[in-house]
Amino acid sequence: MSINDHPARPIGVLGMGTFLPSRRRPNDEVASGAGVTADWITQRTGVRNRHVAAPHEAASDLAACAVRAAVAAAGLDIDQIDLLVLATSTPDELGPSTACRVQALTKARNAVALDVSAACSGWLFAARVAHDWLRADPCARYAAVVGVEAYSKFLDPADRATAVLFADGAAASVLGPVPPGQGFGDFHLGSDGTLADRVLIPAGGSRRPASSTTLRTGAHTIHMDGRAVRDFITTMFPLVVRDSLARNRLRLQDIDAFITHQPNPKLLRTVATDLGIPVDRLPIVAQEIGNIGAASTPYALATAAANGLLTPRSRILTATFGAGMTWGSALLTWSGAPTIRIAPQRAAVHEGTLHHAHH
Repeated sequence: MSINDHPARPIGVLGMGTFLPSRRRPNDEVASGAGVTADWITQRTGVRNRHVAAPHEAASDLAACAVRAAVAAAGLDIDQIDLLVLATSTPDELGPSTACRVQALTKARNAVALDVSAACSGWLFAARVAHDWLRADPCARYAAVVGVEAYSKFLDPADRATAVLFADGAAASVLGPVPPGQGFGDFHLGSDGTLADRVLIPAGGSRRPASSTTLRTGAHTIHMDGRAVRDFITTMFPLVVRDSLARNRLRLQDIDAFITHQPNPKLLRTVATDLGIPVDRLPIVAQEIGNIGAASTPYALATAAANGLLTPRSRILTATFGAGMTWGSALLTWSGAPTIRIAPQRAAVHEGTLHHAHH
């Protein structure tokens, strides 16, 4: 029996919240360290800016801001959150879960807090956990699902394959009961662990504990086989989309918005065009924020909602892909959920000065 056939209540998005740290790092600042030009970064990737957490900011700090915004957007009190699921590849510590740190920061005292690790697919994996949890437990009221990364803490500025792409940010969604005909349906997730070495932070875990050698060799930074990752996305994105459409007897034109992970604007635009996705139905946000991993997909969803691309009952196809390697899709019928975005103003941002804009 599929979840669409299950008699339990439909679960959808009730509110969205995003947060970007105040420090903005444009291409000309990144280029010198990576041994390339600002134009090279723009032409190769499409990324122009990215945001970087301050030295005192950890993943949990960014996530807590996004969760607070999402809960406020949903019109709820933090005490009504019974489940907090956090997706990240850059936790505050190896243990405890970063979700527990966010629970403490937000004072979500009634929430069961746990992490999900699925790299850039993380938010969708976490949404599946929260969706099924709420469907299975009638006593659970609402869930906060947040994707967050503090990639800047794990970058080698001289590695152009990673330094020009990865950035920091958080995006959260509040899930809860929605009217019939709305909400999530047909999750389909996948993993291939034989490709785990394609993108990883090699040291710092139990396989290669921290040592003077791992520090000297830069093994605590992100290592990525750029060509292998590009080939994986080029192959998997069309497969994930076509599979979801076929399974649900839908056509491309039946989808109002394609909300996807944002690894690289140029690559995403090329693959989507080849697939036949209309450019106005694929919001691309990474040109201004870079690749924020598990936060990319919910950030794109919140942006689409805030910009008026989504209306109540819009049919959304989400598609994600990430390290692991992992991938996934889900259909989402939009509930008209409001969004609160907390971000620096467009004007130049000076370190130590925080400007917020609400949308």
